[in-house]
Amino acid sequence: MNPSSNGWIDKFGYLVKDYQSLYDSFDELYTHLKELGFIYGINVKIPEFIHPEHPLSEDEKAKINLLTGLYFTYKCKTGDIDFSKFLEAIFEFYTELGIGKISLLQKILNGKKTSSQLEKLIESRVYLDDNVISKTFNSSITNSLLYIDVLTFKSHLDKKKDIKEHARALEHITINITYHALNSKEKNKNDEKLAQLFASSLTFVDSHIDNFDTTYRQKLINRFTPFENNYFLDVACLTVWEDQSIEYKESEFIFAIGKDLGIAWSKVLKSLEEVGVFFEKNATHIPHLKDKNLAVQFYDSMSRIVNKLILRNSKRLQKELSESKELVALLSKSTVKDLSAEEKKKVQNQLLDIFKSIPSLAIFILPGGAVLLPIFIKLIPKLLPSSFDDNRIE
Repeated sequence: MNPSSNGWIDKFGYLVKDYQSLYDSFDELYTHLKELGFIYGINVKIPEFIHPEHPLSEDEKAKINLLTGLYFTYKCKTGDIDFSKFLEAIFEFYTELGIGKISLLQKILNGKKTSSQLEKLIESRVYLDDNVISKTFNSSITNSLLYIDVLTFKSHLDKKKDIKEHARALEHITINITYHALNSKEKNKNDEKLAQLFASSLTFVDSHIDNFDTTYRQKLINRFTPFENNYFLDVACLTVWEDQSIEYKESEFIFAIGKDLGIAWSKVLKSLEEVGVFFEKNATHIPHLKDKNLAVQFYDSMSRIVNKLILRNSKRLQKELSESKELVALLSKSTVKDLSAEEKKKVQNQLLDIFKSIPSLAIFILPGGAVLLPIFIKLIPKLLPSSFDDNRIE
């Protein structure tokens, strides 16, 4: 599955149908999403039932984890495993939120299928900026508050009124907890990066200083659900543990937050331990902890992009050529005996693939072809060989 190509949501639906019992409760789902890094806004893994053919970037992992969180929230809440009904529900949800509205031109380009339009909506949620140049220079391009979408979707399924206002309230509490948690400790460069990452992820409130006040503590008491409270606590623990150390003053702040949220002391301690384990395992993979100048950051970003494109495209071309061996065998067989209907269909499809591969190969061997080919795939996916489609459902 390739979350950067058309059809990845349909491929997800095809794969997930055999894993309906993966999460029996919201608690199980939340725990696993935390292990994947999704709760912390740092996507380091994806669910085990997804087997990508190529290494995924963090934004691609974020797309998969977001869809996983949304789908299993729908399944746990409604008991319905019909993927098409889920797509309608999630599309209705994002429309109600006013997120990533689809224009007439986008409908023409993406098609009328709900899954195709939803791919565009999810992409608009995951990326902080649609500008390709800014993405190249900025290694931290993934929305760090995506779990708020999952929490708000659950409220939507609970028939909660004015979910947009509820999303605004969730963001307001989250950014205030982050801000005051950072103020409870001695700041460093990584703290500033973390604060910028959270601030740039806001959708419904802005990061103006007027939105930061001490009254947010009063709003924590008996206002939010246990799942929302757990998220607030984990964000607070992430913020103070970001530098992989904890001081008495920070600890005092965390336990005070836990008390306001009505969370037991032992559970607060467990949340601190879990974020510590997460950092210990994944610190080298967390983008905002890497202190690099702009030139090094640009070089690393471009290297990752080019390496990924070359790896993916070369394997696809190799696969296309290996598939043509079967075509040769079938054509040889046709000279001595009649082919079956299935074999004739296979010859037809593979001949079409060979014809399609000519422009693909031409683009790939041009200077800069590794960069041009994925653009060509995205714009004209039906003109490329079947082996280039990671999301094809057999």
